[in-house]
Amino acid sequence: MSTLVDPIVMLGMFVIVPVGLRLIDGPQPATLSLLRRLWPLLAVPGAVSLWLPRSTAAAAAAAVYALATSALALHVPARLAGALSRGACGDPPAPYGPWPAEIAVLTALVTPSVAGLALVFERAGHELFGFDLDILALTVPHFHFAGFAAALVAGLVCRADDGPAARFAALSVPLGTLLVLLGYFVDDWAELMGALVLTAGMWAVALATWRDVRASAPDPATRALLAVSAAVLVATMTLALSWALGEATGLPHPSATWMAATHGLGNALGFALCSVLAWHRLRARSTRPLRTENAG
Repeated sequence: MSTLVDPIVMLGMFVIVPVGLRLIDGPQPATLSLLRRLWPLLAVPGAVSLWLPRSTAAAAAAAVYALATSALALHVPARLAGALSRGACGDPPAPYGPWPAEIAVLTALVTPSVAGLALVFERAGHELFGFDLDILALTVPHFHFAGFAAALVAGLVCRADDGPAARFAALSVPLGTLLVLLGYFVDDWAELMGALVLTAGMWAVALATWRDVRASAPDPATRALLAVSAAVLVATMTLALSWALGEATGLPHPSATWMAATHGLGNALGFALCSVLAWHRLRARSTRPLRTENAG
């Protein structure tokens, strides 16, 4: 399974996260701007660790990437404080956007650190909080794509279309991600509850993307990328829900390897990659929902 999962993780490290960071609205502290520029370089040790045997050397290489993800998460308190100070009586004003969108962005900044921590322990060959190495290995791509990419796109959709579906998506994707994480520590039924919330949120992202964002996209290529991301998301999250249901109830469900080849690959290429490329094209055309103010 690692021969399939590892390239997916590398896609997250080298493409999804650095391109996604350029799509985040709001003030950009100098440290965040520097981290964004250095990210591909910092991802190299993380990628190298994937191809080394489990060892101290592999864990040390993974730790470099984990430190980068932790540095990214450390920007959350200052960003949250800035949004609160500007929007004490309601939604924070531009450049933060409505609170659901800002919550989604804050979630996107935090989730790679979960992947980084899991990567270090998996590459060291040590269980973490009782989770075996296979679970840790799958946690790494999960929090790059169902964590960072999903939350970021939900936030972007909410900023572009501040309707009920988009606001629901921007709130339920972070909540579902948190519940899935907590479900790891409780039981399969709690994880199923998280999967239900996350799936509902992701389907709302797909709906708002297809109905509103795609329809207003300025060119056929961008509309095609958004259409693919929305359509794939419906299918991949259906698979995720069926897997969680099977784990909780004992009903027949896809194996982890089959899920990596379908749900994982589909989310990585069909949803995350197409989404960040589409939003990058929208930003390059200076569309109104993606304008930012740079504070550093």
